Amino acid sequence: MIAENLRVVRSKIENACSQSERKPEDVTLIAVSKTKPVKMLKEAYDQGCRHFGENKVQELIDKYDVLPDDIKWHMIGHLQRNKVKYIVDKVYMIHSVDSLRLAEEISREALKKNVTVSILIEVNVAGEDTKFGVSPLETEELVRKIAVLPGIAIKGLMTIAPYVDDPEDNRQYFAALKQLSVDISKKNIDNVNMNVLSMGMTGDYAVAIEEGAVFVRVGTGIFGERQYAL
Repeated sequence: MIAENLRVVRSKIENACSQSERKPEDVTLIAVSKTKPVKMLKEAYDQGCRHFGENKVQELIDKYDVLPDDIKWHMIGHLQRNKVKYIVDKVYMIHSVDSLRLAEEISREALKKNVTVSILIEVNVAGEDTKFGVSPLETEELVRKIAVLPGIAIKGLMTIAPYVDDPEDNRQYFAALKQLSVDISKKNIDNVNMNVLSMGMTGDYAVAIEEGAVFVRVGTGIFGERQYAL
């Protein structure tokens, strides 16, 4: 199942890149493996997946300890400050930085472990009350404050678009995040890079790619529906 699902996803990525005159190698697929057993991650790994995304710190740590060393782990869920110390030296990138206080904690722990942590600023482009993220209007100010912190490298922006039936409904939000990254990039802020846009999930990643996504986060499309404990 996973092999066939990955074939379909990769084909859609190639098609979206073709539509937007981009190279498929410029888009990285993150297999969102939250709640999924190690056995399924190994299957995806055997099919060439090297980027995996987790929402919970403990789950990321548990999988990190038993899966191959060449996996690049992405923390894509809301990150509590008291959990930062467990993952700063394990993650390839933290996608969900949405406050100065969280960034300061990442900086402190990065210095303790002598690492530089790549982060994305999470932007609540759609302004949904149920989502984390800084507002688009406040993003540049937050970027400037975080940019001076040691042990952190800002690589770009992330957003979680609304759940919609028609992926075209989210094109406006993806386009807005892309424009925001362009606007911030033009400011030439030290220690700030806007090359990475993390946007698009199982239902809308093709549209996100057409609007400039560099990372797409696909879970259900690879692993199937999630079984949550009651």
